[in-house]
Amino acid sequence: MYKIQTLNNISVAGLDRLPRDHYEVASEMSHPDAILVRSFKMHDMEMPETVKAVGRAGAGVNNIPVEKMTEKGIAVFNAPGANSNAVKELVIAGMLMAARNIGQAWNFARGLEGDDASIGKAVEAGKKHFVGFELPGHTLGVVGLGAIGVRVANAARALGMNVIGYDPTITVQSAWKLESGVQQAISIDELVSKSDFITFHVPLIDATRDMINADRLKLMKKGGVLLNFARNGIIDDEAAVAALDEDHLYAYVCDFPSNLLKDHPRCITLPHLGASTREAEENCAVMVADQVREYLENGNITNSVNFPEINLPRSDGVRIAVINNNVPNMLGQISTDLAEGGLNIIDMLNKSRGGVAVTLIDVEKAPDQATLDRIKGIDGVLSVRCLGCGD
Repeated sequence: MYKIQTLNNISVAGLDRLPRDHYEVASEMSHPDAILVRSFKMHDMEMPETVKAVGRAGAGVNNIPVEKMTEKGIAVFNAPGANSNAVKELVIAGMLMAARNIGQAWNFARGLEGDDASIGKAVEAGKKHFVGFELPGHTLGVVGLGAIGVRVANAARALGMNVIGYDPTITVQSAWKLESGVQQAISIDELVSKSDFITFHVPLIDATRDMINADRLKLMKKGGVLLNFARNGIIDDEAAVAALDEDHLYAYVCDFPSNLLKDHPRCITLPHLGASTREAEENCAVMVADQVREYLENGNITNSVNFPEINLPRSDGVRIAVINNNVPNMLGQISTDLAEGGLNIIDMLNKSRGGVAVTLIDVEKAPDQATLDRIKGIDGVLSVRCLGCGD
């Protein structure tokens, strides 16, 4: 029986992927095998020694101490792309709200007083203050062409926009999905200088912090629009507000309200709604539950942010999963210990990512505890599991 602790409410659609005859799921639990989380901040959390995996029902993992988990041999999973349609729709809505001055016009209409005839006259007199522009023919710059960025780029093309994208680490899979009319920028500066709208779909790391700052805003066309539904900190908010006040920037739409932004007449701030749809929450929960289950039961890894992807089909034997530092002669030492335990290897697969390696080994019979202890005692081994034999 595997024990799963939930630190936030996880969609039932995801929890239903964990059969109750093999999984116990609860928010309060001792000695869990895995943890499912959404927004709970885990950095100060005391991690039980039994935890083998952490599953984040979403894309970002800023609330999880990934480096600490790696040192403990704990796999961290996320759900990239599960909320991509939800974010895409909000980006398109943000562009329309900015271009048509929807927020300002709505506030104007809500503030009208008097009888209907008076309101009608005020509408006709006031609407000239909210004249906007249409999207076709304008250029959208998309920074980050992962699951979300690709959807945004393709949707903008369908609306008649020109699209330019920047992503030096774009995957082959993402490139195949991009609409053929999307142009490539060779640098952030090139993208900024050619774009009327810019939207960001990258994580917040040192390389992306304040990616849009005062200097880069000077490169942007007058009357441009910034959209940030990714992570707070990618745009220098003070620089953006200064550009708004100077009428160089037309609008700033983001998912991260602050005292600086929330009352500015040219800002539209939303309460972090990017992934806030029933469908997105269900998709994220289902994806991460499936990934954690596959890891616990078979050792296979998909969408881990700290471990390599690995998939070894199960044979008729017993599986041993080893997590270790990616250093020379680990496989030799592990194989030697298995041989000393009288175990014949049926199949084996080793994958590495940075400083971490994962080895899945199918053997003819279950190893005894002494063999597992010898492997665990190898310098650099972070964890050892015998899947299906009371690991």
